[in-house]
Order: sequence, then structure tokens, then C-alpha cells
Amino acid sequence: MTEQNQPIRHFRTAATMVLASLSLLLTGCFITPGKFLSAVELGEDQDFTFTYEGEIFFAALGDLGTEGDEQFSPEDCFVDGTSEVRECTRNEISGQRAEWEAGAEARAAERKRQAEQFSAIMGGIDPSNPEAIEEFRRRLLRQKGWNRVEDKGEGVFDVSYRIEGKLTHDFMFPVIEGVPSTNPFVQVLLRDDGVVRITGSGFSAQNEGNPLGAMMGGMGALAGLAAMAPEQSNDGSEMPKFPLMEGTFSIAAADSMAILANNTDEGPVSGAGQQTLSWNVDASSQAAPTALIKTQP
Repeated sequence: MTEQNQPIRHFRTAATMVLASLSLLLTGCFITPGKFLSAVELGEDQDFTFTYEGEIFFAALGDLGTEGDEQFSPEDCFVDGTSEVRECTRNEISGQRAEWEAGAEARAAERKRQAEQFSAIMGGIDPSNPEAIEEFRRRLLRQKGWNRVEDKGEGVFDVSYRIEGKLTHDFMFPVIEGVPSTNPFVQVLLRDDGVVRITGSGFSAQNEGNPLGAMMGGMGALAGLAAMAPEQSNDGSEMPKFPLMEGTFSIAAADSMAILANNTDEGPVSGAGQQTLSWNVDASSQAAPTALIKTQP
């Protein structure tokens, strides 16, 4: 392979390695929304309701978390001094196959290491186990608030979540038993004097709740990188497919409450005894929906 061809190969290899590294580094925190509707409602007497309807993507249960088929696939060969792809010779294919076979033991060890890391991140669930998805569903459904969890494949679940309570403590969603809660979609944080700060930190490309994600440029950068990377790595395993975030997040507060600050375009809309703030978000949204509300006189 000539020096002119090497950058092409190196780019593909680098893209694959970055995606693999992201999966291992961010799987615990890389839980992202797909298409959704979500709302926080603050009622009289410190009543609190949170709902989330729609898709959630769990990277550990996507394609990158599976072992993949161990099948040899020849790399491209190029016309000398150009980026033009040509048919590989028999000797070139034989050489590539020999190199691939020589790395079989190292690949097997790496798959085992990754499986152990995924299992630790997912609370003991092995993503390569055919029963992993169903076990994960059962774990979610036994937690309060998770009323529907349906597998849509490739790490995407369609869920219905609703929980009610009082504003007596901070709240974060999602919180999943055995899974590190480092990438919250929504945070409700109580301050002194009856003030509440609500942030849809997971509903933006720059997720302030996930510093590693922000370092990589957020969901937009991850999705773009996934699009540039090859569909398969050299060991035959598929690259992850990142669902695009698209949805609406709203906060409704009783008329007796004071909205001290918010970053909506239109401000609160009044009706039916409530003031409602709404945000339409997608993978290009830069600012996380945020509001500061005084719930008590």
C-alpha cells in the first residue's frame, strides 16, 4: 500500500477505533433520547408530576455491544499513487487473510474484555447474551414509573414513564438500577426559599450533564462520526446506529408560582390555571431547556 493510500485506510481505522472507544467510555452515560414527548408539571401544595413518552437509546445494547460474526473481509486495494479502488490480487488477499488469522487470538481477548466492561456497566447483564434485552426490560418494568418498555431493536426502546410526588427532594431521569446515572435527560433541583431549577440537560447537543459527550461535540458530532465510519469493523461487527433526537419538552407551573427565568423563545403561555413553557428540540439544539421557578410565596 502506498503512502498516498495510507491516509484513507488510517481514517477508516481511526473512525472505527473512536467509535469503539466512545462505546466503552460513554456506555454508562451514553443513554440518549430519540423521538419523545416529555413534561414536568408543578402543582399546588408542592405536587410534582414527570412524564416521558417515546424512544430511549442505550448504546450498550446497540450493535456495537454485540460480538459480531468472525468473518474475513478483504480491505480495499488501490491503484498506486491514487485513491482509485481496484480489484485486489490473489496474493494481496492471501496476505490480508493471513494477517487477519494471526490476529484472531487478540480479537477474541478484546471481545472478552469488552463484554466484561459492558456487563459491569449494565449491572451484570451481558449484552452478547440473547436474553439480555428481555432481562433489561424486566429490570426497568419492576421500577416505579416505567409503565411500558418495548424493544425496537439496535438498542432503542419505546417507553412510557410517569411518576408523581412532592417537591421534597431533587429528581433526575432516567435512573436505572445497576446503571451509572451520568447522563440525565431531566433534572429538578431544589434550592432554598422554594425555588426550583429544572433543566432538560439531555435535550441538547451539548449535554452539560455529560462532560465526555460535550468534549466530543455532543450528539451531532457523534452521529456525524457514525455516518462517516464504515458500516462494519474489520472483525465483522457492525457499527452502532445513533437515533436522532427529536421531541418536545414542557414545564407547567401553577399560576401562583413565579417563573424567574427561562430560555424559551416565546416565554410562558397561560391557560387552565397554569403557565406553560415549551421547547422543540432536536440533535442541533445547543442550549438545554432551563427554567427557574419560585414555587412558594
